Amino acid sequence: MATRKGANVFVVRSQKEPGKFTVKQAGNPTPLTPPTTQANAIAKAIPMAKANRGEVVIQGRDGKFRDSDSYGNDPNPPKDRKH
Repeated sequence: MATRKGANVFVVRSQKEPGKFTVKQAGNPTPLTPPTTQANAIAKAIPMAKANRGEVVIQGRDGKFRDSDSYGNDPNPPKDRKH
């Protein structure tokens, strides 16, 4: 599961199993994780993004991207307090 420094990590709907999610890296079409629940995919994506100082972008069940969290050097840090 090697990822590039600064690369964004995406939690997206699985192509193989409807209703499941997987983790992908920007620029790499191959999933980094097997299909799982959205919560599990997010839990696996966060450490990858932290290690690579990237961002986690989360796709909702409707196919639209619903959220993102930056774990790098963000010049404009978010004002929300999710964590």
